[in-house]
Amino acid sequence: MVPLKKMEEVTKLKTELKIRGFSPLTVRNYSFFVEKFLQYINKEPKNLTEDDAKSYLSELFDTKSKNTIMLAAASLKFFYKEILTKDFSNVKMPKKESKLPEVLQKEQVRDLIDSADNRKSRLIISLLYSSGLRVSEIVNLKVEDLNLKENLGWVRRGKGNKDRLFSISEKLSLELKDFIEDKKYEKYVFSKDKPLSTRNIQKIIKGTKERAGITKKVTPHTLRHSFATHLLENGTDIRVIQAMLGHSSLNTTQIYAHVSTEQIKKVKNPLDNL
Repeated sequence: MVPLKKMEEVTKLKTELKIRGFSPLTVRNYSFFVEKFLQYINKEPKNLTEDDAKSYLSELFDTKSKNTIMLAAASLKFFYKEILTKDFSNVKMPKKESKLPEVLQKEQVRDLIDSADNRKSRLIISLLYSSGLRVSEIVNLKVEDLNLKENLGWVRRGKGNKDRLFSISEKLSLELKDFIEDKKYEKYVFSKDKPLSTRNIQKIIKGTKERAGITKKVTPHTLRHSFATHLLENGTDIRVIQAMLGHSSLNTTQIYAHVSTEQIKKVKNPLDNL
């Protein structure tokens, strides 16, 4: 258990994160790592040093991935600088693991949609691919956020608390309109009174992937990666893709330039010109 004085600091952390508009997931993750850190070090917060942070992070290297350690380091950095007003500049952050995202071929996306075992699941999978929405965005999507006549929708307060516009295929717009009218949903697109859990969507994708006979790992985010990669292969400007995905930096979007198999296939190999 974290002593009362230390819990006060964790409460301050949660309050500061919330009033700055960080997502509930970030609040939960940062609080988790700071609590674990305080338990591990077992010192009064006012006596904490940068060496304490280094000691805790070095322990994580034995059992955790680099990405987990990066999240822990980011949590401690915010805690030190914003809550304790202590220096953190001498704690160097580990480099993020650079992995290319898994992408489905167009035929696999079609197989996935066709393998859905009910109407709602098929529409959820179709919209994830058609819009490039994050799973957290699709569960919170409200009926009022859709303009199905114009084949458009709005993400309200997405990642970074930003609104953004997204497009929907014309065919899918008609299907969504019929679905919402049939279900008499008034608030959320895919649920009545409260959002579906993201875990629910993940289970839908997992079961559908298995029925489709797709062996590679498929998550809701795989459909987002596939959406972006297929747009790039179709010649869509990368800055437009950046806006559609809601990326604040073009560098984040440019990873899709490295996974576009079709574009690589089209390159004329210099050996053939010798």
